Amino acid sequence: SKFLNDKWMIKNGFLNDVQEHKPWWWNIKVQKLNLSAPLILLPEVSCQKAIEILQEKGYDQAPVVAESGLILGMVTLSNTLTSVLAGNAQFSDPVTKVIYDQFSKIGLEDSLGKLSCILENDHFAIVVHKQMQFNGNGSSFMKQMVFGVVTAMDLLTFVSRNDK
Repeated sequence: SKFLNDKWMIKNGFLNDVQEHKPWWWNIKVQKLNLSAPLILLPEVSCQKAIEILQEKGYDQAPVVAESGLILGMVTLSNTLTSVLAGNAQFSDPVTKVIYDQFSKIGLEDSLGKLSCILENDHFAIVVHKQMQFNGNGSSFMKQMVFGVVTAMDLLTFVSRNDK
């Protein structure tokens, strides 16, 4: 059962990881990775335009975020090309037809240990940051902003550069 799996419990925030013998970087916060700002696509971007943008900017993937700030998923260059070539999507279709809607989110204040648990099963995690926003009548709400996308390579690069 996943409820008896410590890694699942840590990944989903039900258990703080207090096990011993963890690497030196385990409790360092995700914000220390110094991620670059993400390239974000709106849902109406066509598959053709998404491919062009990703190739031109040198990205393999990008979050698809609605105008409201809702994170819809991730679009990857390889999945978009594969879907179009297989006939499952047309170049003119919006990227929402080829997005991965199964993704993990992690906060800037979360640990690299938690990130490591996520990356054991997922190719990437979307780094989010919550901001308080106020509307015209003065009422407030929390909005989740995409801060970046982190991969196992980002974690490996950080660990190898800072290895003690």
